[in-house]
Amino acid sequence: MTRRPVLPGASELFRRTDTPATPPPAPVTELPNLAATTSSPALRGSSAAREAEAGAPPLTLVPDVAGGAPRIVVDELAAHRSTLPAAPAQRTRGAADKNRTRHEEKITVYCSADELLALETARLTLRGQHGVAADRGRIVREAINVLLADLEVHGEDSVLVRRLRKH
Repeated sequence: MTRRPVLPGASELFRRTDTPATPPPAPVTELPNLAATTSSPALRGSSAAREAEAGAPPLTLVPDVAGGAPRIVVDELAAHRSTLPAAPAQRTRGAADKNRTRHEEKITVYCSADELLALETARLTLRGQHGVAADRGRIVREAINVLLADLEVHGEDSVLVRRLRKH
């Protein structure tokens, strides 16, 4: 007999919250030894055992408040939760990133509190008055592109050259 404890896996302890329709989690069982995993219907995925338990209220693994071993309790609200309509699909960050350009290089720019406030004010103005949703990084990248294009076209008379000579 092995001295190694058999603990529940992550799929038995946690459930996904970002997908509305997930299959019910596998029931948690306590096994006397490692060899018993092959005879456990819960670990083999036996549908007969699940069908037999269909009338019983679902069980949920709850961590002990005192930091001890988790306990299995009856989930009394499961029947109520199953009658609720499915939550609408939320837009995930991954879906929003499909049309964005990935930037490989990074620099750190230090600015004063007034400059940061002006940048944030510009971001909110773009969003509120012009309907343009842009983060601060995108605004800075666009400003850099505009200044570099002006430098290329106007050279000595560009805004960038005049401002840098002033300071």
